[in-house]
Amino acid sequence: MKKDINLLMRHWVFVDGQKFFGPGRMELLEGIEETGSIVKAAKAMGMSYKKAWAMVDALNTLGSQPYVITQKGGQQGGGAQLTDQAKQVIIAYKQLTGKLTEVLEAEKELIKLI
Repeated sequence: MKKDINLLMRHWVFVDGQKFFGPGRMELLEGIEETGSIVKAAKAMGMSYKKAWAMVDALNTLGSQPYVITQKGGQQGGGAQLTDQAKQVIIAYKQLTGKLTEVLEAEKELIKLI
């Protein structure tokens, strides 16, 4: 009987031993870019605002430059936007993901052995 066997991988970037960037933070940043809001991005992910804010704070603190710039509420309402640094990291992370996926695809011989 033929079985459906897959190789899966997740990867993160650590800074000073702390998880800095990975799939969840990338998804959060993309949500902020799309909605202009940490609250809306967190809600779309089913994540609490507190957790989302902690992730943004870690990115802004551990990164070489800020990743998210926030504006406080008022008549126009608050909001958030990504910096160029954040956009560049998202692109680089996606490129790394693509390269790692290619390596996994090339190693399909393992699957044949299972």
